[in-house]
Amino acid sequence: MDSKVEMRSLLQIASEKKGLLIVASLFSVISSLLQIAPFVSVYIIVQELLQHAGNPAGADQALILYWGIFALVALIGALVALYIGGMCSHIAAFRILYELRVWLTEHIAKVPMGYHTSTATGELKKIIEVSVEKIEKFIAHQLPDIVSAVMIPILLIGYLFWMNWSLALVLLVPIGIGFWLQSKLFGSASGQQAYREFQHAVENMNATGVEYIRGMPVVKIFGIKADSFLTFKQAVVEYRNISLRITDLYKIPYGLFYVIVSSLFTFVVPVGILLSSGNAGSQSFAITFLLFIILTPSLSVPLLKLMFVGSGMREVVENNKRIEAVFAEAIVMEPSSPQVPTAYDITFKNVSFAYERTTSKNFKPILKDVQFMAKAGEMTALVGPSGGGKSTIASLLLRFWDVQEGEIAIGGVSLRDMGTEMLMDKISFVFQDVHLFYDTIEANIRMGNIDASEAEVIAAAKTACCHEFITKLAQGYATKIGEGGTYLSGGEAQRIAIARALLKNAPILVLDEATAYADAENEKKIQGALVELVKGKTVIMIAHRLSTIRAAEQILVVQKGEIVERGTHDELRALSGLYEQMWQAHISSASWKLGVKESTLTDRKKEGSSHESLLY
Repeated sequence: MDSKVEMRSLLQIASEKKGLLIVASLFSVISSLLQIAPFVSVYIIVQELLQHAGNPAGADQALILYWGIFALVALIGALVALYIGGMCSHIAAFRILYELRVWLTEHIAKVPMGYHTSTATGELKKIIEVSVEKIEKFIAHQLPDIVSAVMIPILLIGYLFWMNWSLALVLLVPIGIGFWLQSKLFGSASGQQAYREFQHAVENMNATGVEYIRGMPVVKIFGIKADSFLTFKQAVVEYRNISLRITDLYKIPYGLFYVIVSSLFTFVVPVGILLSSGNAGSQSFAITFLLFIILTPSLSVPLLKLMFVGSGMREVVENNKRIEAVFAEAIVMEPSSPQVPTAYDITFKNVSFAYERTTSKNFKPILKDVQFMAKAGEMTALVGPSGGGKSTIASLLLRFWDVQEGEIAIGGVSLRDMGTEMLMDKISFVFQDVHLFYDTIEANIRMGNIDASEAEVIAAAKTACCHEFITKLAQGYATKIGEGGTYLSGGEAQRIAIARALLKNAPILVLDEATAYADAENEKKIQGALVELVKGKTVIMIAHRLSTIRAAEQILVVQKGEIVERGTHDELRALSGLYEQMWQAHISSASWKLGVKESTLTDRKKEGSSHESLLY
C-alpha cells in the first residue's frame, strides 16, 4: 500500500465526521492567519520606530498603540480559534473512536473461530485499544496540526517574498533540504519495514507478557523467572534490538533535519549582510533585513511540527493497517432471508472438515465423512479418545466454522440458511471451560435471556442448584465475579453456566463435559441440574465419564475424525469394540485407589455393574 492509498484510507475514516472536521480545519486556518498578524504589527511598529530613531518623540504613538493592540487581539483570537478547532476535532475523534471500536468488536464476533485461535489475545487487545487510539491522535491532533503547520509557513514565506524575494528565496534552500531528509526518514522502504517490525515486536511482547501473567500459578510453582521464560525473554530482546536499529537508522537524517530547520536564520544572515553592502544607507532594506531575522526562527516551529506529524503519521498508518487487516478477515456469511426450522432434529450429512486449507502445509483433516441424525427430544452422546473430533463436531453445530464438505441441518434447514442470530437463538450450550464475565452473578445468568424477570433468574438459579451459595455471598446476586470466574469454584461456575442455559430455554442443548472439573459433591448437584435442563430438548453431549451417558438414546464413538461405532449403551457393549474397551477402562479407573493390590482391583472390576450411575 503506497502513501497516497494509506492517506486516503485515513481520510476516509476521518470523513465519518466530516462536518466537525471541516469546522476544525476552518478554525485552524483562521488561527494560522491570526498568528501571522502579530508579525505584521511588529514590522510596522519597528519601521515607525526606526524612521524616528533620531527623534523617538516624533514617532506616531497612536499608530504604535493601534498595532500593539491589534497584535494582542490577533493573538487572543488565534488562541480562541485554536481552542474551537481543537474541541471540534477532539469531539469528532472520540465519536469516531467509539464507532470504530464498536465496528471492530462486531466484526470480530462475526469472523470464524479459527481467527481467534490463530490470533494472540494480546495482539487483538492492542489493535482494539492502542491502534484505535492512534486514529484519535491523527484526527484530534495531526489533522489540525497539518493544517496549521502547512498554512503558517506558506503565509509567512508568502509575506517574506512580498517583502524581499531574494532573501525569501534563500529560505527555500534549507527548507527543501529539510523536507528531502524527512522523506528519506519516513518514506524509505527500509524505514517503513523497520517500523513494521517494531510494531510486530511490540505486539509479540504484549502477547507473551499476557501469557506470562496468566500462567502465574505455574510460574510460582516452578519458580520460573521472567528472564528464564524464553518466549517472553526473546520477545523483549527482539523489541530492544529493533528499537536500537530504528534509532541507528533515524539518528543522522533526524539530527540533520533538526539542526537545519532550527537554524534557518544562519542562511539568511550572511546573504542579508551581502545584500546590505549593496544597499548601504538604505533604511528600508535594514528594516526588512531585521524583519527576516525576527521571522525566520518562527518558521522553525511549524516546520519541526511537520516533522513530528510525519513521524506520527508513520505510526498511525501502521496501526491503521492492523485495523484494516481485522476488517479484511472474512466473516461468516449470513443469508439474505433466514429460514426458521419447524423441527429440531440435527443432521450431519457427509461432513468433512479441517482447520487449515488444503493448500496449507499444516493441512490436517479433522473430520472425515461424518454422518448421523440426532432426533428431536433425544440425547445423542459423543464419546471417544481425546483429539478424535468430538468438540469439533459441537463447534461446527454452533457454526464457529463452516464445513468444507457436506452439510449440517436443523429440522431440514441448513445452518447457512438459518443465519447466526437465528441459530444462536435455538441452541444453548454449556462447555467444560466456563467463561464468566467481570460482572454481577445476576448479569451473567441473565445473559441467557436479558428480558427475564428477577423471579425467573432466581428460579433458574434454584433449578441449577446455585441459589443457595449465591445467597450466602455478601451481596448475593449483585456480587461481581472476577475475570474468568476466579472467585468461584469450578463447580459453582459450572452451575452458573447451567442456570444461564436454563434461562435461555432453547430447544437444542450442547453439553461439552459439563462435569469435567467438579468434585464429587458438585458433580452430584450439577447432574441434578442437568436432569432439568435436558428435559424435552435435543441434546448433544460430549462425555468422558461414560456413566453419565448410559441412558442416551444414541451414542456415537468418534475416533480419528470418523464415527466408528453407534448405538445404545447395551448395543455398543455387545459389539465388544472400542466402546467396550472404554467402558472397562472407565470401571477400572472408577474403582482404582493408590496402593491397592492388583488382586483387589480385579475383584472390584467384577463388581463394575453395581458402580454404574445414570444421568436421569
